[in-house]
Amino acid sequence: MGIIESRPSLVVAISSRALFDLDESHQVFQTQGVDAYYEYQIQHEEDILAPGVAFSLVRKLLNLNELFQGRVKVEVVLLSRNSADTGLRVFNSIEHHGLDITRAAFTGGRSPFEYASVLDAHLFLSADSDDVARALQSGVAAATIAPAHPGDAQERPLDEGVDQLRIAFDGDAVLFSDEAEKIYRQQGLEAFEASEKAAAKRPLEAGPFRCFLEVLHKLQSLAPEGTAPIRTALVTARGAPAHERVIRTLRTWGIRIDEALFLGGMEKSAFLKAFQADIFFDDQTHHVESAAQFVPAGHVPHGVANKG
Repeated sequence: MGIIESRPSLVVAISSRALFDLDESHQVFQTQGVDAYYEYQIQHEEDILAPGVAFSLVRKLLNLNELFQGRVKVEVVLLSRNSADTGLRVFNSIEHHGLDITRAAFTGGRSPFEYASVLDAHLFLSADSDDVARALQSGVAAATIAPAHPGDAQERPLDEGVDQLRIAFDGDAVLFSDEAEKIYRQQGLEAFEASEKAAAKRPLEAGPFRCFLEVLHKLQSLAPEGTAPIRTALVTARGAPAHERVIRTLRTWGIRIDEALFLGGMEKSAFLKAFQADIFFDDQTHHVESAAQFVPAGHVPHGVANKG
């Protein structure tokens, strides 16, 4: 028997409402019920859905297969609460837009979050916050896609001449645990900075997105330095002296991050716009809502900021 060559892989699970603009049909579901929704989707199944907030991100993810020239395998899997009948419109739209998505789970109203872990997904994106919270609890990096604002990320030209996939992360409670955030919220900024300075050489515990970042780093390492089709950024409210522990933590993990922005409490959205992020992940809703004015953003409902 021949030896089967394994390739580094990245699996992203995404809901239909994150991939396409389903606001109109979702409104039918909310106001008229499931039967009316079913009839609406059947009547409109030949109508192609417009791109949703995460559409450009998905297209760039799939494009990595071509940019890496077959050395990696990036797969996007659709997870949807639709039934197979109502989901036909979604698959018709996938085909129309030329997206190489071949696997899907239509759960007929049941939460599909469990399939994210069965698929060994490295990331799950959804418009349903309950599904995201349950996926996080099962150990999958997950985020709730923030709605697009008129005239912003959703309506940007889909081809801006930037093939590179650009992903930005908050630090505490996203890449790292919320241990430092707890001190900040309980004791204030001075205590937080003193604690982080004292613990500068002790690595932070991993947060829910550490493994996803690690996979991105492994893919980046396959390209010559400076030519990787993936670029990552840490965009954090931390400033000096709380920066050192973060840098040393990433060094201990053996993970390179391309850009690190220590903003010392400054608003993040302008920096994310300048970075041209294809998506930004943060645990605090006000940062997500602010960022979503300019770039796709996902809320990570993890850590002390989301308790209660």
